[in-house]
Amino acid sequence: MFCRNCGNPVEDVSVICTKCGVPKGQGSNFCPNCGVPTSPLAVVCVKCGVALGASASVPYGYQQKSRLAAGLFGIFIGGLGVHNFYLGNTSRGVIQLILTVCSCGIGSIWGFIEGILILCGQINTDANNIPLKE
Repeated sequence: MFCRNCGNPVEDVSVICTKCGVPKGQGSNFCPNCGVPTSPLAVVCVKCGVALGASASVPYGYQQKSRLAAGLFGIFIGGLGVHNFYLGNTSRGVIQLILTVCSCGIGSIWGFIEGILILCGQINTDANNIPLKE
């Protein structure tokens, strides 16, 4: 693995690059797979074809949310907005909870449908726009 900031080889067990001090997996000047210098506007590495950019990686220290967990929360207890709270959409979760309580449970259909959409891949990011893990 190579430092994405300076291109220096970084051991798998390292937390930061010993040359530039950037946390492992951070930086944007080099391909994370092969270490070749890349343009800041590049979408893929011209040498190895790996995806580049902010959408290609998860921010350092961020835990990806599970698609299966979010979908099952939506299907079984979606009326309470649990899947939206899990994904970080707290405003939407509160609205679902209030709607379900005020409609005597009829509003839970919204959560059920969102659960299905999550499992089918139509909803595929959390509130921070980070892709859901499989």
